[in-house]
Amino acid sequence: MTSLIPKKIGNMEYRIEADASRGMKVPVTIYANEELLQKMLTDRTITQAVNVSTIPGVVKHVVVLPDGHEGYGFPVGGVAAMDAKEGMISPGGVGYDINCGVRLVRTNLTEKDVRPKLKELVLELFKSIPSGVGSKGAVKLSPSELDEVLVRGVQWAVDHGYGSKDDADVCEENGQIKNADPSRVSQTARKRGSPQLGSLGSGNHFLEVQRVDQIHDKEAANRMGIYNEGQIMVLIHCGSRGFGHQVCSDYLRTSEQALQKYKINLVDRELACVPNSSEEGESYRKAMFAALNFAWSNRQMITHWTRKAFERVFGQTEEDLDMKLIYDVAHNIAKVEKHKIDGELRSVVVHRKGATRAFPKGRDEIPLKYRDLGQPVFIPGSMGTGSWILLGKPGSMDLSFGSTAHGAGRMMSRSAARRSFTEGQVQKSLGDKGIFIKALTREGVVEETPEAYKDVDTVANVSHEMGIATKVAKLVPVGVIKG
Repeated sequence: MTSLIPKKIGNMEYRIEADASRGMKVPVTIYANEELLQKMLTDRTITQAVNVSTIPGVVKHVVVLPDGHEGYGFPVGGVAAMDAKEGMISPGGVGYDINCGVRLVRTNLTEKDVRPKLKELVLELFKSIPSGVGSKGAVKLSPSELDEVLVRGVQWAVDHGYGSKDDADVCEENGQIKNADPSRVSQTARKRGSPQLGSLGSGNHFLEVQRVDQIHDKEAANRMGIYNEGQIMVLIHCGSRGFGHQVCSDYLRTSEQALQKYKINLVDRELACVPNSSEEGESYRKAMFAALNFAWSNRQMITHWTRKAFERVFGQTEEDLDMKLIYDVAHNIAKVEKHKIDGELRSVVVHRKGATRAFPKGRDEIPLKYRDLGQPVFIPGSMGTGSWILLGKPGSMDLSFGSTAHGAGRMMSRSAARRSFTEGQVQKSLGDKGIFIKALTREGVVEETPEAYKDVDTVANVSHEMGIATKVAKLVPVGVIKG
């Protein structure tokens, strides 16, 4: 039986070869530097990736990205592809926060314009955008309206006055994935989600006012409307709230109950899965797609209220402020895509858990605006560090099924962060960097302290060096709102 210590096979590339005695059907590939790898070896990240490699129908290799850390069943920062006909679909391979994603809105303001009004702006944003654990959105949805949101995503929000068609044009799937079916969603999920549309939530979700700190790829930055260092951007990071969480819980239970029916033996029950083409697999996919659409609509409404807050504080319209959506990327998602496996193009279900798509130029799935450039990718840091804009590159297709990291990745559990830091310490350290934060709870600040996360620059650097997605620009926060 081989050891679970990965072998270095290239610069920032490590491998655990497939081992039949462990039930591994494919190898595990880890993209990391030595320091990030050491952190992965202190928790169950690598063990979980090896477990994923035993799932029936898994192809090529299981990928652990540089932000990889322990999750439920599958590691967060993990990518696995299953044969669409013979393979599985797994709710744990998508995760609880379905389509937790990030969108970036540009402005033509500079840091100099914003500094004098920063506190007023952050408080206005905090007042305008509901946040927190059980936070309720600002809209009341009837059951049939919720169905519409679940089917139409961003389009529903745009039709109800929350933004414009231009916004939908720069979202993954245009913010509306087809074949979502509200009838596959439980009453519990509907009840949890319905009041939460248009809310930020809690945990690592945030809205940040950021300034452009460095521009590495001028041409790509200009195409996105990023022209100068010091330019102000807004990064919105949130997902499908209690709705997606419940969809995941419901279908984990369904999958666990179906294991016997399909004679699936797993090394870890948390990997519960069903054949992709089975009735249960179809059902989960359609419910998960409904959660994707919920999340896109959610971020769209938050974008609208963000623009309105800027209008009020700066006394100019969103058009005057050039508050265009640059792009919206999704994490925690499973989709059927075509990828080259052993030299042939095959349909596979790509599970991206805590991972984001990083397609190169020329792929039809990229919105028209960026198709000849490559897909924009955002890697948010934690509230006191930077965030990165990257650009998907051809190398990603072979190395990681067209995927890269989705964030800095946790280093420290929430409870460890609470034991190690106080709200006062975190507030002071952010204040010393010129960052103004408004949060609903003390825990919201302490649990998300920058020290609880890996270094986002290191994570972005691995992606850049591997040629998976390369650096366009670095952003740093000036104002933060959190639940």
